[in-house]
Amino acid sequence: MIQWGILGAGNIAHRFAASLAGEPDCRLAAISGRNPEKLKAFSALFGNPVWYTDHQALIDDPQVDAIYLALPHGLHREWAVKALAAGKAVLCEKPAVLHQEEMAQIARTAREHGTLFMEAMKTRFVPAYPKIREVLASGEIGTITGMTASICNNSLDHIPAGCYLIDPEQGGILWDCGIYAVSWAEDFGKGDFRVTETETRFLYGVDSYVRARLEFENIPVTVEAAFDEKKPRETVFYGTEGELHVHEQHRSQGFTVLSRGGKLYTVELPYEGDDFSGQIRHFVSCLKEGRTESPVMPLEASLRCAGIIDRIREQFPQK
Repeated sequence: MIQWGILGAGNIAHRFAASLAGEPDCRLAAISGRNPEKLKAFSALFGNPVWYTDHQALIDDPQVDAIYLALPHGLHREWAVKALAAGKAVLCEKPAVLHQEEMAQIARTAREHGTLFMEAMKTRFVPAYPKIREVLASGEIGTITGMTASICNNSLDHIPAGCYLIDPEQGGILWDCGIYAVSWAEDFGKGDFRVTETETRFLYGVDSYVRARLEFENIPVTVEAAFDEKKPRETVFYGTEGELHVHEQHRSQGFTVLSRGGKLYTVELPYEGDDFSGQIRHFVSCLKEGRTESPVMPLEASLRCAGIIDRIREQFPQK
């Protein structure tokens, strides 16, 4: 039985706790946050775990084996390093960090202490993801010549004052949702890359729309993200013999294949649980097997994702 602690008690922490409740090898043992009343309510909803108003106290709790880090982006590096140094395995909500140098510190700490760290890139842990890999590897759409990864929403009516998304120090769409598109680019774009084109818009002092073209050694990739414009949230692979369209790319349950000969079919692969379940099960299996990093979302993948975002942000217009 893996005893979990959750750092942070916001919406994403509630969703994680609800998913965790369906995992037989897991138990929520502790939560931490700033507001005692919210923590009491949270605890009552999810089996009455102990609650702390001090994150370090949760890390120091000997009953806790693993930590889900659900704090705002700008706090991830600090608390991931503290938890790893204390010997706690860490599943960190995306984006793991704001800058690649922060991820490098986390990776060093994880390796130094032999402690498991994984960025919670749920995209890679749904049943559709390995099937997409299988179809692409089969050559059904030929040689891959390019890819687009887009995650655009119009959420302007749902951004409250003080929301981390519009915090100039840690907000903006590229870090928050764009990381999903970047993860696709990181996984399928090989070798080094250069940013050849960018388009940006800004609202509330942060990036509200970003489109960037990246030239990898094997293929060009366009990543796109927005909180001020709605578009289909899909990743598309273009091949010499057809296309593969991944529906709802950040938590896919299926994809469509279109061949040059006119063959069209859709594959539906529902979650086994919910969109958090796959990453929880994978993380738990890594922990039980004594792994210090995930073979699906290794430390190097998180380092590359952070580096891609750094280099895109370098192209942002100076304010």
